[in-house]
Amino acid sequence: MSGDPTPTAERTSGLVRARGVLSTAAPALGVYAAVRLACLLAVVATSWVVGRHPRSRIAGHWDALWYQRIARSGYGVMTLPDEHGVTYTDLAFFPLYPGLQRAVSTVLPIGAANVGLLVAWVSAAVACLGIFAVGAHLYGRRVGIVLVVLWGLLPNAVVETMAYSESSLTAFAAWSLYAVLTRRWLWAGFLSVLAGLTRPNGIAVAAAVGCAAAVALWRDPGCRRDPRVWAAPVLAPLGWLGYIGWAGLRAGSPTGYFDVQRVWGSRFDFGHWTLWFGHRLATREAWLSQYAAGALLIAAVVALVLLVLDRPPFALLAYTGVLMAIALGGSNYFASRPRFLLPAFPLLIPAALALARARPLTRAVLTGGLAGISVCYGAYLVVIAPTAP
Repeated sequence: MSGDPTPTAERTSGLVRARGVLSTAAPALGVYAAVRLACLLAVVATSWVVGRHPRSRIAGHWDALWYQRIARSGYGVMTLPDEHGVTYTDLAFFPLYPGLQRAVSTVLPIGAANVGLLVAWVSAAVACLGIFAVGAHLYGRRVGIVLVVLWGLLPNAVVETMAYSESSLTAFAAWSLYAVLTRRWLWAGFLSVLAGLTRPNGIAVAAAVGCAAAVALWRDPGCRRDPRVWAAPVLAPLGWLGYIGWAGLRAGSPTGYFDVQRVWGSRFDFGHWTLWFGHRLATREAWLSQYAAGALLIAAVVALVLLVLDRPPFALLAYTGVLMAIALGGSNYFASRPRFLLPAFPLLIPAALALARARPLTRAVLTGGLAGISVCYGAYLVVIAPTAP
């Protein structure tokens, strides 16, 4: 009689593993939910004090409004002309997050803003589980828990509770990286396709899958006979390339998507604009959100150096390196750069390793301090700051 597991047994084993991840990650999810709820209440209170509607600030402002319009009416409907005659179009926004909003709204008619928040919150929960899975797989359960907590305590983590697409990208990215680490190559490629359809910097996931597959093929001759290892890097960038190609067709040019981004003031200039703005911050007055963004970018560079010194798997380095290159090498939207780095959770690994080894009292004090900063700065960023989060 064959000893191979039956499909039913495999499904049962998968459910057991999923329940195991949920149970072991429960403390991290609890702390994460508590901090995000506190930040949400702070946003509500601050909005009422200044006379603004809290839901409009987290679900109907800046990018969230564009996603809502795409979800409701598709592309080519919403444009925004400015006083200089420049017209911004919705082709700048990738389709998967508004597509999820549209799918959910057909089942739950609870309003576009509420649907956007629901998709973002569920995505954040899935992202937490994925971050925990990566951290626990590499360094153990305690580090996995701390990694999730730190991701939820970032100063700009309020974006994780807004109707934005960063949480969705982080969810797809974390689980794709976990699939790479556990040699589930087709899952890694498929999740990379979804990441590439979510945000422009989703291409970082494809880079991670491609680099990991190349390393596996080079080091392990057995992998060269496995078609899944060859298929993953081919599959991984198809979502990103597919939208770039489609947007080019809609815009009437092979470079149509990048032309749209240039109209929005966003282009890759290898960091020239970032350095110019950093010098401007040092010599002129600016908004608090811009000073905070500069400090967080410096902290991210330091964290990247520490991550390299810790020698994590190459997939994590490739993924994080591409995200950092995009965030530092692009022009405009300086205050939003920390948001672009929210999916770069591997940057938190060195801090998670240190905090996991710290004494309980030290962990509690540091966690409490970070939570206070995250709550207060999150309320400022959403309600008061004149720049996009």
